[in-house]
Amino acid sequence: MTNVHDNILGLIGNTPMVKLNQVTKNIPATVYAKLESSNPGHSTKDRIALHIIEAAERQGLLKPGSTIVETTSGNTGFSLAMVSIIKGYKCILSVSDKTKPEKIAYLKALGAIVYVCPASVAADDPRSYYEVAKKIAAETPNSFYINQYFNELNIDAHYQTTGPEIWEQTDGKITHLFGCTGTGGTLSGSAKYLKEQNPNIKIIGVDADGSILKTFHDTGKIDKSEIHSYQIEGLGKNLIPGALLFDKVDEFVRVNDEMSAYKTREIALKEAIMGGYTTGAVVQALMQYSKNNSFTEKDLIVLIFPDHGSRYISKVYSDDWMAKQGFSNNCVHNYKEVFKTEFIK
Repeated sequence: MTNVHDNILGLIGNTPMVKLNQVTKNIPATVYAKLESSNPGHSTKDRIALHIIEAAERQGLLKPGSTIVETTSGNTGFSLAMVSIIKGYKCILSVSDKTKPEKIAYLKALGAIVYVCPASVAADDPRSYYEVAKKIAAETPNSFYINQYFNELNIDAHYQTTGPEIWEQTDGKITHLFGCTGTGGTLSGSAKYLKEQNPNIKIIGVDADGSILKTFHDTGKIDKSEIHSYQIEGLGKNLIPGALLFDKVDEFVRVNDEMSAYKTREIALKEAIMGGYTTGAVVQALMQYSKNNSFTEKDLIVLIFPDHGSRYISKVYSDDWMAKQGFSNNCVHNYKEVFKTEFIK
């Protein structure tokens, strides 16, 4: 029998790539999207959840009845909850209040206990979702803290899977890789593998307006004055993750909430790909990068699309949410005409 698995975890990895035709039509290069939403947990985080948990099992750090604890913007938590069900573990997660209700509902549907923490506090504040997860792990017997931001296995998961897949799918012809950076593991692991195959491949990291990662990459310094709240989940940070290999990234591009939101919806309208907020962010980064860098027909660009848009229905795909953010009407389309809803009275 082919394509038959013992459980849902057998579906993790080997995600497809799809050529983008409309949103990138003004770029002479060939552009492919790596659809990580095709993982069973609908995001790239399935890869690290399974990899880290199975490594912990081999080391004897996880035992029957163990509790997995983690900090998450939603996707890692979903993946951990999914793996925990199959493996027979309990799962406790801390999320920020920037996480939308539908994501929290997903986590609870898979049996996770969820703690919602303020996003506006410093990373070392005891109320932050980082510190809350650490405290829970310290106080919970027989628990294991995933610690994705500083766990080298986060990088290794993508070094062993995502990077090789991209290399094979492009027949080694890839010239540029664009990826969003939150923990940094996806881009770092993929970049590490690809640079070993061809050091001339350009690795472009995507950062959020309100995050410190781009400036730290460029200057080696943390500029706390850049920190402010923003809406894109799973992108950027107010701390420096140990899982982000800055030396593997050639350049960072910083994107804002508004343009990334419109680009997310444009991708759905023009490519029929329902991606998450970071999907729009990575395409927006490509557009900004292309203004200062010339591509040719020989270039082959891969964009990592991290997750599925179903978790953002009440956010970027909501007309009301877009309006409440005060986003202007002239970014990509005429907002009122393209995203309107007709009501029959």
